[in-house]
Amino acid sequence: MNSISLCGPSLVRRTCSYLVVIRRFCNRSFDGGNGENKYDCFEEPLKRMWGSSYFDSAMDEKPDVSADETIARPRFSARRSFFEVARIDAGRVLEVLRQDGPGFDSKLALDELHIRVSGLLVREVLTGILRMVNYSNKIRCAKLGFKFFTWSSQQGNYRHTANTYHILMKIFAECEEFKAMWRLVDEMIEKGFPTTARTFNILICTCGEAGLARRVVERFIKSKTFNYRPFKHSYNAILHCLLVASQYKLIEWVYQQMLAEGHYPDILTYNVLICAKYRLGKLDQFHRLLDEMGRNGFSPDLHTYNILLHVLGKGDKPLAALNLLNHMKEVGFDPGVLHFTTLIDGLSRAGNLDACQYFFNEMIKNGCMPDVVCYTVMITVYVVAGELENAQRMFDEMITKGQVPNVFTYNSLIRGLCMAGKFEEACSMLKDMESRGCNPNFLVYSTLVGNLRNAGKLSEAHEVVKHMVEKGQYVHLLSKFKGYKRC
Repeated sequence: MNSISLCGPSLVRRTCSYLVVIRRFCNRSFDGGNGENKYDCFEEPLKRMWGSSYFDSAMDEKPDVSADETIARPRFSARRSFFEVARIDAGRVLEVLRQDGPGFDSKLALDELHIRVSGLLVREVLTGILRMVNYSNKIRCAKLGFKFFTWSSQQGNYRHTANTYHILMKIFAECEEFKAMWRLVDEMIEKGFPTTARTFNILICTCGEAGLARRVVERFIKSKTFNYRPFKHSYNAILHCLLVASQYKLIEWVYQQMLAEGHYPDILTYNVLICAKYRLGKLDQFHRLLDEMGRNGFSPDLHTYNILLHVLGKGDKPLAALNLLNHMKEVGFDPGVLHFTTLIDGLSRAGNLDACQYFFNEMIKNGCMPDVVCYTVMITVYVVAGELENAQRMFDEMITKGQVPNVFTYNSLIRGLCMAGKFEEACSMLKDMESRGCNPNFLVYSTLVGNLRNAGKLSEAHEVVKHMVEKGQYVHLLSKFKGYKRC
C-alpha cells in the first residue's frame, strides 16, 4: 500500500481548496486536553475546531459606560469593578442556594439580595454549581441550577443567552438528567436560539454513554435550527462533533446518510473518515479512502499528512516517515511542530527511542521550536524507557527555553520518579507545580497516591490525599482511592 508512504503522487500534486482554513487549525498547538488519550495529536487539530465558538464570548453583555468615561484608565477601572462586583454577588447567591430546603424560600432570599443580574453573574453562579456536583448531591445540584436559572430569567433587566443554556445543560449532564437536557434544548429552539455544535457536543458526549447517541444524531440531521458554521453543511459539523466525542462507528453511519442525501465529501469529510477508519482498525478502508480522495480531486492537506505521520510512526516506519516529511516540503507543505510531535508520539508508542531522539533533533534543525506538548511527549518517552536522567534533562531544558510545564508534563515526571523509587522528589513536585501556577489535577494525585500505596508508603499516600482534600480538588472522586482511610 504505497498510498500510506507517499500518499500517491497524483494526490499531492493538486492544491487543496481548503488549505487556508485547515492550516489555521493545524498550526495550533495541542494543549493536552483532559481526555485519557492525551497524546492523540493527529486528531486534536480537528477536534479543537469548535474551541472558540462565537456564541461563547467572554461576556454576554457589557456594563454601561457613560460618555465621560472615555479615558483608558477609568474605563478599565469600571470594567474591573464590574467583574469584581459580579463575582462577589455570585458568592452571595451561591450561599443562599446552599441553604435551600424545606422551610426556606430561596426565591424570596434571592430577591432580598437586591443584586443586578447580568450574563457574567449567571455564568459565575451556574459554573459554581457545576463545580459542586458530585455523586451524592447531583439531584440537589440539578434542582438548584434549574431554580436559579428560572429565577434569573424572571428579572426584568436580563435575558438568557445560548451560553447560559449550555452551562445548565452541562449541569444536567453531570447530574445524569437526560430528559431535562432534552427539554432545555426544546426551550432553546422555542426561544429562537440556534442549536450549535456546542449544543450537539454536550448532548452527544452525555447521551453517548447512555446509548442514545444515534437518537441525538438523527435529531440534529433533521433540525432546521442547527447552526453549523464554519462548515460547508450540517453533516460535516456533525461528523466533526462525533470525532470530538470519539463516536467512530456513528461516523460511518452519518457518512452513509450524507451520501444518501446527495451531499458529497470534501477534504474535511475525508480527514474525519480517515481518522475514524484508523481508530476502528479498518486499515484496508483507510487506504481506499486515500485513493478515493485523489480520484475525487482532493489533495492531502496538513491534517491528512498529520494522520499519515502518526500511522507511520506507530507502525515503526521511520524511513517512510522521513520520506513523507521530505515529500511535504517538495509539494509546498512545511512540516511544523505539530507534525513532528505527532510522529514522535507514534514512534514512542512503537518503542523506537532512537527514532524519537532523531526526529526531535531534526525538528530543531528545521527551525521548529518544540512546544510544551512536544517536550511532554519526549519526557514520557524517556520515562517509559527508564531513562529518568534524560527525562529530567528534557524537563529542565523546556523551562530554560521558556516553555511552562502543564499537568501532563508533571504527571509524566512524577511517574518516572516513582518508578525510580524517588518518592520524596515525586512528592515535592506538587509544590513545584503550584509554585509555577500549575494546579495538580486528579490525574496527578492518582499517579502519586497509587505509586505510594503500591510501594507500601501508606502514611505518605495519606498526606497526599489530605493535601488534595485541602485544595478542594476532585473530592467526590476520593472513593477511587480504595482504602485510603486506612493509610
